[in-house]
Amino acid sequence: MKTISKISMLLVLSGIATQSNAQETTAETTPRFSTKNFRTWSIGVHGGVLTPYTVFRGQSNDFNTPKENWGYGGYLKKQIIPSFGIQADFLAGNVEGLRASSLVPNTSANALYENSSFKSHIEWSAALTANFTLANLSINNEQGYFSPYVKAGAGYLSSNAEVVNAGPNRGYSENWFIPVGAGFKIGIAKGVNLDLGYDVNFMKTNTFDGITGSRFDNFSYGHAGLEFALGKKENPPLAHYSALADLRKQTAAESQELRRALSSAEQNALRDREQYAKDFGDDDADGVANKFDKCANTPANTVVDGAGCPLSTPKQIIREKIMVTEVDRKIVDEAIKNLEFDLGKSTLRSVSYPTLNRVAALLVEKNFSLKLAGHTDNTGSMELNLRLSKERAEAVKAYLVSQGVNASRIEATGYGPNQPIASNATAAGRQENRRVEFTLF
Repeated sequence: MKTISKISMLLVLSGIATQSNAQETTAETTPRFSTKNFRTWSIGVHGGVLTPYTVFRGQSNDFNTPKENWGYGGYLKKQIIPSFGIQADFLAGNVEGLRASSLVPNTSANALYENSSFKSHIEWSAALTANFTLANLSINNEQGYFSPYVKAGAGYLSSNAEVVNAGPNRGYSENWFIPVGAGFKIGIAKGVNLDLGYDVNFMKTNTFDGITGSRFDNFSYGHAGLEFALGKKENPPLAHYSALADLRKQTAAESQELRRALSSAEQNALRDREQYAKDFGDDDADGVANKFDKCANTPANTVVDGAGCPLSTPKQIIREKIMVTEVDRKIVDEAIKNLEFDLGKSTLRSVSYPTLNRVAALLVEKNFSLKLAGHTDNTGSMELNLRLSKERAEAVKAYLVSQGVNASRIEATGYGPNQPIASNATAAGRQENRRVEFTLF
């Protein structure tokens, strides 16, 4: 019952350690706005050499000559992050040594010394260890192929010791031990690794080899084995994930995307410039921009309406000295104040018509010429603002011409944000800068 309860305790500890990370780890990968699933569970099997000789204490604890025996084991592992995982280890085999150090060689007891030995049979052992991956040595591959690691933890085992010429045999007993180890893994296939490692197990007892010594016993296990990742084959193992390679991959993808976006923006800007030149050119020189000209290629000096079409009864242009009065300026000022467009467009709102009609009547009656200057604030690109200011000035011109004004007596120009009359740093200032100026002459 004691053995069963302690095995159960180890399994519970393993479950607690992994429960908080039960969800599969995901990481962002190409495409950059999607997620990638990883395989975080794996199992391993291994075999190797058990010996009381260790790199920390040299020869065996209570016997002078270590002997090598085959051992075998396996593990179940949960990878938490690429550099850290928790695993449950299992091990079985025999640890054996010769020539008890308690017997003095080259004496009458020499035969006893030469024939003394111990063999500790590990019935079972279970340990919970933390595995730290020191590096995934891969720069260009998202999944590394060489991963050195270290591990440490705590375990519990059941063993007996058969002693010859150095003491009585001991029955099976259960003891704690501390396993520490190091090794490296080599990827030999997708989801399959070659595992080469060396473990030292520090026993929390001084009778593991059957002799009551002055220090706790220990033994080592050099092994080779295979590790198999569990889960969907299309998902890569998290244990071999290389953040450096993934960063390089994402950076290259982002750089390529930015280059494509820049190229598209340049092409769009070129297309817009060509369209702007086409729309606001005046190929037939009739004073109406191509965009608003419904009758293209009219003969030179033809009097046209706001749509660029010849007037059925051209009005005679009488040139005389122009006198602009305060009343005239007041009419123009009211038209400017009441001028409204749709937001971000050059479409006149009907609220602007009454005062524009008065300006049209004034131009017809007194043969005034009129300069329309469109202005914007500095919100948006320079190209967009120049276009919008020009379109709004042309829209006012087209309306006035539709009311009988001679198109040749109206000049429409767009200045964009280049001639502000107030600061663009405030909303009120930007509102003042969005305007169409009327100049009579």
